[in-house]
Amino acid sequence: MVVYFSLFWVLQSRINNAAVVDVGWGMSVALVGAIFCWLGDGNPTRRWIASILLFIWAARLSFYLYLRWRSHPEDERYSQLKSEWGDAAQWRMFRFYQMQALGAYLFALPMLLIAGLQHDWFWLDYVATLIWTVAIVGEAVADHQLAEFKKDPSNKGEVCRVGLWRYSRHPNYFFEWLHWWTYVAFVIVVPIGWLTIVVPFMMWYFLAKVTGIPTSEKQAVKSRGEKYRQYQRTTNAFFPWFPKTEVTS
Repeated sequence: MVVYFSLFWVLQSRINNAAVVDVGWGMSVALVGAIFCWLGDGNPTRRWIASILLFIWAARLSFYLYLRWRSHPEDERYSQLKSEWGDAAQWRMFRFYQMQALGAYLFALPMLLIAGLQHDWFWLDYVATLIWTVAIVGEAVADHQLAEFKKDPSNKGEVCRVGLWRYSRHPNYFFEWLHWWTYVAFVIVVPIGWLTIVVPFMMWYFLAKVTGIPTSEKQAVKSRGEKYRQYQRTTNAFFPWFPKTEVTS
């Protein structure tokens, strides 16, 4: 992973677009997970199904982010960081990329437990697969609904409230978070399996408090103003729920 993200760092320095790291992150987790499953000696059915599920998630996410990265200027998050870092921007960006390498390893750790499970496929494995299916379909639907909304020129400057976006301001983030419970369900029966709940909680923290919702909503308020503030007042940020009726005086 150190080498993998070092190559991405070289690439971003040449193309002057640090957001390319987002394209490579999902696949990095899948690569580490695949190595764990390849080296593991647990039940082969579980090992390979879990690694295939992780790979499909990574491929879908990376392809979606690649299309967005290719058609948009550098994400404002990275532009702002480089501006703040000044002359030290590239070396600090290298450290930032290496933190992604550590993150890929940590998020793939549940696969290490999955790769070692010896018992036969049983009902919790079906639960894990069901969680994965709901999460992947939900995230793909949310992404599609937002893309279709943006395609319509009449929606320029408007707030997307169609489909899943009526119930959550960030349904794509919610289903991304839900996906990580897949691997918890696979290994919760292991004596230390409960520790894997750290992974979805870490993902929730990053999405809700660090790089996800705070930065995207700052940009949304900047571009859509009071329309988005009204959306914030009536619609849950993360967990889907029925929108509130705003009381006007």
